[in-house]
Amino acid sequence: MYNPYPFHDPKPVNRPELSEKTVASVIGGGSQKVAKAFMTTIAPKVKQEGAIVAFDGYTSTKFDLMVSLLARECDVFGFNVEFVDSAARTFRSGDEIDAIIDPLLIWDKEIDPTLLYGKVYHGGYIGLMEPEKVEAFQKELPALKKPGTLVLVYGYGSLIRELRGLYDIKCWFDITPMNSMLRIRAGEYANLGKKHSGIINRTIRRCYYCDFENAVQLRKELFAENVLDWYFIDNDRANLQMMPFGSFADICAQLVKYPFRAKPCYLEGVWGGSYMKEKRHLPEKMRNAAWVFDFIPMEVSVLVKAGEELLDINYCSFVHKEGVALMSEKCVKKYKGYFPIRFNWDDSYHSTGNMSIQCHSSGEFNVKNYNEFGRQDESYYVVVTGQDAKTFIGFRDDADIPAFFKEIEAADTEHKPCDYMKYVSYEESRPGLQVMLPAGTIHSSGRNQVILEIGSLTIGSYTYKMYDYLRLDFDGKQRPIHTRLGELNVNQERRTSVIHDPQSKDYIVQKPRLDASGDGWKEFILGENPQMYISLRRLEFEKQCRQDTKGEKFHVLTLVDGDHIRIRSAAHPERFFDLDFMEIACVPASMGKYVIENLGKEPVSVHKTCLRDGYENDPA
Repeated sequence: MYNPYPFHDPKPVNRPELSEKTVASVIGGGSQKVAKAFMTTIAPKVKQEGAIVAFDGYTSTKFDLMVSLLARECDVFGFNVEFVDSAARTFRSGDEIDAIIDPLLIWDKEIDPTLLYGKVYHGGYIGLMEPEKVEAFQKELPALKKPGTLVLVYGYGSLIRELRGLYDIKCWFDITPMNSMLRIRAGEYANLGKKHSGIINRTIRRCYYCDFENAVQLRKELFAENVLDWYFIDNDRANLQMMPFGSFADICAQLVKYPFRAKPCYLEGVWGGSYMKEKRHLPEKMRNAAWVFDFIPMEVSVLVKAGEELLDINYCSFVHKEGVALMSEKCVKKYKGYFPIRFNWDDSYHSTGNMSIQCHSSGEFNVKNYNEFGRQDESYYVVVTGQDAKTFIGFRDDADIPAFFKEIEAADTEHKPCDYMKYVSYEESRPGLQVMLPAGTIHSSGRNQVILEIGSLTIGSYTYKMYDYLRLDFDGKQRPIHTRLGELNVNQERRTSVIHDPQSKDYIVQKPRLDASGDGWKEFILGENPQMYISLRRLEFEKQCRQDTKGEKFHVLTLVDGDHIRIRSAAHPERFFDLDFMEIACVPASMGKYVIENLGKEPVSVHKTCLRDGYENDPA
């Protein structure tokens, strides 16, 4: 649920070694060329016995252009064509779908003023279909197949298990999360059961709690069972890309042998700063770069060079195909196939103010209220600071918390400022400061810094703004806050003395401690806490540092001090990725031993995140 700036970062390109066969099988060069190549491939089957082809895809993909182009190719080949809109033939009415989904969504603005939240629908596409319609579809579709006829079936849910056996050729249309959101915000998508796009925030909420979930789970199933014939990338209507599904699987299998970087998304924000905008050479007309989603699994993609084609692949699609090699079987099982850690930059450098004072919800709360299965923990690592930068965390020891609740309520309802410095504790920010933020911890990143935010797997964004300084949004309206949800979730016991106490279970502002060392390198633990399943570390060295995933844990590395490093496999030095300052790369669990080399002249520091030992035994 976000509003990405339409900037496509060209830098983070991955170049795994691909076979000539795989490269040759990737078809691009324009949608017309793709349609012609597809028809040429299936023409013998269509001519001899006819063929039923199914097009399904991720939310907001467009089937209409490919269907139209294939109809034109049928004219060229002298084939008949039958068009079948599977959604129109199988789904319940819009009112019936509303009756299923709307009760899952929060409509009380006193609880959720932005109408952002709800419960995830886990019924799949089949739960939104009319059983009688499905049965009729199963009986009627085979009768359309005959020699010289191409039957084109298209629509979301057309490849569900109950219908999959009807088709001769099965195709999946994929799209990156960024491009999907840009289409949705442009009004190019209507929710399942809707005839047209609605109020944008409600459309996006419905997507998150229903449409996206259905598409993700179906894609995951199709990939796991290897039942697809063709894989299409639909990021650009005029430039579809196509490959046999086996070629897509091979690209993923080769990519996971390398350290890799994701393609970031950039977002403006009312408190946003200027540092990342300059650092990443973002468009001048961007107001700021409040957030840089460098490696948030549900939001990013991976750029892969395949011959002359540059493939922009949904990161979660890569995870579906290579989850075990990427994360380990133990991790895949524990976190249900999701990549369990997310990374982004929060930039308030030379900004107008602090981020909002906020907290996040626990796993128990998320399960009960949102049908999610994960808690929302976070952490901040300070990388860049300006004058008087602060990181807010926990309550002051002398804070009158009931009075704080009254003040933030008055701020929300009566527009009275809250003297938050009387209540919220803070650390003087400095590069290298690491703070942990288990669910329920009140916190904020203050003005004039850039922090690396590292969080848990919770797929939604359950951020409860408790105070936002009476700030206005870009439309001149006061930003709503989640007073009630914040009060329900904030941990009032996390106060200054507690969070600094090594004997406390809430010891979350920790001092670095040496954990390992070698020839010219040291590894420090910056933060570990039994309430969080991540381990936060820093590697310091001058020339190189040797590491080992041991086939069990992926590592995520960020260059936080220094100019350039190379991350390479120890066994296969040709498998490497180079990082510049403030860039992030993932080392797959299957890589084993690897080396980080300093390509610059000065000593470097690399932030390392991995799963904490024993994470698999944590409560569900």
